[in-house]
Amino acid sequence: WILKMKRLIKSIRYFLLALQFFTRIPITGRLGEWVDYSPEALRKSAAYFPAIGWIVGVITALSYWLIASKLPDLPATPLVAAFASTFVGLMLTGAFHEDGLADLTDGLGGSMKREKALEIMKDSRIGSFGSLALIIALGGKISLLTLLGQKDIVLACWALFGAHISSRFTPLFLIRFQSHVGDEAGSKSKPLSDAISWPTFSVGTIWWLASLILLHFLYPDVPWWGAVVGTVITLIWMFRLLVKRLGGFTGDGLGATQQICEIGFYLGLLLVMQT
Repeated sequence: WILKMKRLIKSIRYFLLALQFFTRIPITGRLGEWVDYSPEALRKSAAYFPAIGWIVGVITALSYWLIASKLPDLPATPLVAAFASTFVGLMLTGAFHEDGLADLTDGLGGSMKREKALEIMKDSRIGSFGSLALIIALGGKISLLTLLGQKDIVLACWALFGAHISSRFTPLFLIRFQSHVGDEAGSKSKPLSDAISWPTFSVGTIWWLASLILLHFLYPDVPWWGAVVGTVITLIWMFRLLVKRLGGFTGDGLGATQQICEIGFYLGLLLVMQT
């Protein structure tokens, strides 16, 4: 019993560390001290990346539903709700993953040479490639969420929920099956430079599968498999891109993967719903 309690306490600490790292939810003071950050702890907290998706997904989905339910029943209502939920998500995470997408795109677009691309990615300033990537990514998410809302407001909310979890599960594949590249000393992803263990990967998988089971239980007639296929295809594309251009992953690559796979979730779901 004591051993189980110790494991539970460690799990709570890893979860809170992931929450502290990937959101703006304050984990400070005595609670922050109790979490007790360390590179090893952050590596193990990767198991709870999808769990952070549960929190972000619930909050953004509620935002979508509240806005849509308070506005008149008009064709543009899902568009406003999509903007609002996207804004809430950005505020909640501090645009952490969007920043990674912009930096990665600036690096890959700025040079075909690996070392030069990695150097560009370390520049905090955003370039034309990064700006375009953010416009397309945010515009794509808002457009797809609008289409889902025009079909069914509640379905759009649950799609938001599922997408945030699935897209935060996909970076675990990069951490597990790729090598970390770049300047480790100055990298935010340095603690993740060593591959995560199978137990850590398995815990993340459980969080992801639990969300899919919940979605199927609540909406059994919705082809959620299409969303999964869309997520997998975009993950494979990002996986191959990072290997080909950089030889592995960086922290920016993890953030970009989350963003692209979130879009893949919405797009895959919509495509199979049309068939």
